[in-house]
This record gives sequence, structure tokens and C-alpha cells, in this order.
Amino acid sequence: MTTFNRTALEEVLKKRFFYTPSFQIYGAVAGFYDYGPPGCALQANIIDLWRRHFVLEEDMLEMDGSIMTPAEVLKTSGHVDKFTDWMVKDSLKTSDIYRADHLIKAVLETRLEGDKQARAKSDSNVQSEKNKKKNDKSQIVKLEDPVKAEYEEILALITNYDGAELGEIIRKHNIKSPESGNDLTEPEEFNLMFESSIGPTGHLKGYLRPETAQGQFLNFKRFLEFNNDKMPFASASIGRSFRNEISPRSGLIRVREFLMAEIEHYVDPFNKNHSRFNEVKDIRLPLVPRSRQSEGTMEPIEMAIGEAVEKKLVDNETLGYFLARTFLFLVKLGIKPDKLRFRQHMPNEMAHYACDCWDADIYNSYGWIECVGCADRSAYDLTVHSNRTKEKLVVRENLSEPIVYEKTVLEINKKVFGPKLRQNSKTVEDYLTRLNEEQLEALKKSLEDGNGVTKVPGTDGNQYEITSEYLTIKRQTFTEHVREYIPNVIEPSFGIGRILYSLIEHVYWTRKDDEQRSVLSFPPRVAPFKCLLVPLSNNPAFTDLVNDIAKRLRKLSIAIKVDDSSNSIGRRYSRNDELGTPFAITIDFQSVNDTTITLRERDTTKQIRENVETILQVLKDLLEESTTWEKVLETYPTFTQQELD
Repeated sequence: MTTFNRTALEEVLKKRFFYTPSFQIYGAVAGFYDYGPPGCALQANIIDLWRRHFVLEEDMLEMDGSIMTPAEVLKTSGHVDKFTDWMVKDSLKTSDIYRADHLIKAVLETRLEGDKQARAKSDSNVQSEKNKKKNDKSQIVKLEDPVKAEYEEILALITNYDGAELGEIIRKHNIKSPESGNDLTEPEEFNLMFESSIGPTGHLKGYLRPETAQGQFLNFKRFLEFNNDKMPFASASIGRSFRNEISPRSGLIRVREFLMAEIEHYVDPFNKNHSRFNEVKDIRLPLVPRSRQSEGTMEPIEMAIGEAVEKKLVDNETLGYFLARTFLFLVKLGIKPDKLRFRQHMPNEMAHYACDCWDADIYNSYGWIECVGCADRSAYDLTVHSNRTKEKLVVRENLSEPIVYEKTVLEINKKVFGPKLRQNSKTVEDYLTRLNEEQLEALKKSLEDGNGVTKVPGTDGNQYEITSEYLTIKRQTFTEHVREYIPNVIEPSFGIGRILYSLIEHVYWTRKDDEQRSVLSFPPRVAPFKCLLVPLSNNPAFTDLVNDIAKRLRKLSIAIKVDDSSNSIGRRYSRNDELGTPFAITIDFQSVNDTTITLRERDTTKQIRENVETILQVLKDLLEESTTWEKVLETYPTFTQQELD
């Protein structure tokens, strides 16, 4: 099996200007990248395919929201308090900072790789554990079987650990600072949002958004109205998000500014079936459920999504539908199915409000990388924003028969409440009105046990004494002719940069006859350039025909690249293979005489020769996927020509 050469690929990407570190002539800043012409075109084509596959096909409502977000919004959503990672520092070199779970993962994977190599060698060539260097770099060391099993279990559960548990793993397994070998500090939380201020006074605090989702939730009422109050429906947003990563060291995999494409599908909490689920129920997905991870294995099981939902492995049809649709999108993009899996979140990975969460992980040279998250977020986001703003983010549904039910309710005696609590009345009232039925019943019991007196917290955190004179808590009968509910949200969230890089790795290869000739076999639908237009030389006799064909191709909206440089024809083919250009039209002296041109396919390097009209129609059909190159070769004779290096 050929070892993947990431260095060689990165050289190609650098040479062809797919992307480059931002601010490079100033020394660059980790975690920021600029996309060059091919990278920019590739990203645009991925987004175009995503929009066609999801927004257009699913009749989604797309919006473009503000990047700057007031702190109050993100405080309500929980990001200010909980959007954190665990970091550790070199105990002596304070400038070296690492994300704790990523460091543990890297060190243990290195040790397991060393163990794998050691077991393949004879015992006489194996370095002893005692002679192992403290920085763990590429050491071929055979591990004891229990240690190996423990490492594998830690890696299977790496996303589950809190700060104290990560610290214990670091101490127990003697994990040191990679560069210096020094001890590491205890893990501490670090908030990942970029903080800023809005306006000249600096009094209004804000953050660069960490996701596009919040803008969609805040516009829920407008979406519902635009959709004529029909449920279910989905909104979508594509845009930049920002996360102040602790140690971005893996190229496009971990960056501080990135492109996201997110869907928020709003659904009745009592009916999460999907009208199109039958279309995808037989699609087989590689699933890694919680049960597998608890056993210490990440080996996926292949199962039809219909069966997974029926067995409640996946919580509901809508979530299952989007898992299947995500799989179809990634494969259509060019991701290899055997390097794709769907991993279910463990219970302590999920937020307390989530029903079920799955990640689409793609394998590349950095390991298994989370590229898409599909979560059932229940009604959390709409509920917290509704409570904070007093704006009802609800769906109203006329009932064929009225519903009669009892509910515990709170009535505040304004005549007593305000005068008694004075300036503190608002903070206490805000607390009381947020209580659910269970909490109201507990408060009622507290008042009864305290002879009509108890203490409650205000929203300012202070305790206040209240009496049964201030309020009444009672059961009340309601009759509803209109059902009112806060919808649940199923959210597929796509990290476009990670998908883009993984795709590049999956389509990269080198020709057998010459490893220096690299190829990026992008599917034509996402290739940065669709066709190379190349005259045999820069002879002026070719100019008019080149210009005419270029004009006609552009009129067909086909992205082309004209290469009329003085390099050999073989070299020009080769450098456009590195750009992933699937087809090339060649113009030679015969073309000037009889207006026939050749069409070359990138992967096979085979060509056909026909008149201009025929070639342009064949190219159009290939790009529209109404034919394949195999069928073209069956229809037209292969043109043989020696390609020069």
C-alpha cells in the first residue's frame, strides 16, 4: 500500500496557488488562509453544489446574516459561558500552548503507530520502553497489551473527557510538551469567541459570530410568515464564522476564520417524521453508534438508514433523512465512501437539551476529521431567545377539536408585589416568570412549608424574601382551539474548508510512469476550471481560432484556462492536471486547415479528434453529466498522439 505523501501534495497546492497563509510577507498568523484562483473557484463550486443539493432541492429559505453579534445574544444562547476548549501550557515556556485533547490524541496515536511498527519488526530491532525519548517523536516502541488497549479506549472516548479527566490522562501516561519535553500545566478553559465592541463608545460589547445558526433562530418568525405559516420547513445560511482556536496547527483543518453552511430544519416536536424519508431509507451508511464507542472500538457498522431509525439507533426520521442526504452530497462531491463514517455523540458530549447528534467524519492524512455535524437541538435555541426577549417564537396550529387541559400557573399580586419589593421587583418577577410547572409546584410547597414565607433568587443572583401574599400558584383549566408550540430544530452544519481539504486529498494521485506528475481528479462539477484551451505553440496562426473557441466556451458558461505559454504541450497538460482541469482542447496546424480539434480527458489522457461543433457539444454534454467519457470513447475513435514531457 502506497504511503500518502502530504508534503508532495502541499507543494502542488502551494505551487498552483490553491491557498496560502494570510499576511505571509508579514510573517503570517496561524489559523488564517487566503484562497488563490483555483482554491476560490473550488470553494465556490462546492458551495454551488451544496446550494443545489440542499437549498434548491429541499425548498429551503436562505438568508445572509450579520457577522458581528451583540454579546447579549450569545450570552442567551450559552456561547459566552460554554463555548470553550481545554488548553494546557508548557510549564516553563509559557508561549507554547496546546489544546489538551488534541495533544493527547497526537501523542497516543504516535505511540500506537510506533507499537504497530515494532510488532512488525524482530525483537532484536525493537527499542526498549526504558530508552524511549521523552518527546515521543516517531519512536518505535512495543507497548504492553493492556497499555495498547487503554490507549485505544482513550482515543475512542477522547471527546468525552472534562478538564480534570484530561489532566489525569496527561499525568498517568507521562505526556509532555512536544517541543521541549517539559511538564504541562493543568487544563484550563478558554473561550473560543473573538471579542469586540460595537460603536465608538465601546459600551456595546459584541463578538464575531462562532456560527451562522443564531441569526436564523432570531429570524424564525419572519421565516414562518414567509412560508405562509406552514410547517415543517428549513432555513439555511452560508457565511464566515470565527473561532479563536488555541493552537491551529493542521492547515485548513483547524483555522480561526472559516466558511460554514448550516441548515435549521424546524419540526413539530411530536412528529419528527419526514415526508421524503422513503426516498433515502435504503441508503446504507457506515455508522459508529455509542455502543461501539463504549466498547472501545471506532469500527463502523454498515446499516440502511431506515433500519437505523426503526431500531432507534438514530432518534427520528428527519435526523436520519439529513444523515443520508449528507452522505449523498459528500459522495457526489468526490469524497471516497470508504473514508467516510457517521459517529454518534456520547451522552456527555451532547448539550443537555440535545436529543441525538451525529458527526460525518472524513478520513485524511490528519486522521478522522469531523466535517459535518447533524444534531437534534430540540427547542432549546428558540426557547431561550423567546424567554429573554419576551418575543413568542412559536407555531400556531388550528385544531379540529379543542384540547382541554390543566396547568399550574403563577399570578402575581401587583398591588403588593411592587410596593413591597420596590426596586428589586423586576429582577424577582423575571425569575418567577421563567419557572416551569415543576418549579412552580416546588415553590408552592416551599411557601406552604415555610408558613407562607420563603426566599427566591432574582435574576441578579441575590436572594429575596417573598410571602404567599405576593403571589398565587394554582392549577387552572384551559381550553385551546389553537395549538401553540415551539418547534424542535434538526441542524446539519457543514465545515466547508475541512470538506474542501479532505476532497483534495481524496482526489490526489501521481501517474505510475512519473511520480513527479501529480493529478487532482476533481469531478467535473466541482473542478476549478472545466477545460484547458491550449494551442500547440504560440504561433500567430492559432490566435484567431483560439480566441473564437474561447469566446464560444465562455458563452456556454464553461470556466476555461488558456495556456499559450512556450512550454511543451506535455508540460502544459501536466500543470493543468495539477489544477484538476478535467478536459483539454488542443489546437494544432491541422485545426487551422480543417477546423478539427482534439479533446483530452485528464485521468486517462486519451483524446478524440472531431470538428469544433462536435467537440463543443461533447464537452457540454460531459459537463452537464448527460454522457460519460467511456460513452464518448465508444462513439468516437481515439486520437493517438505522443505526449511530450
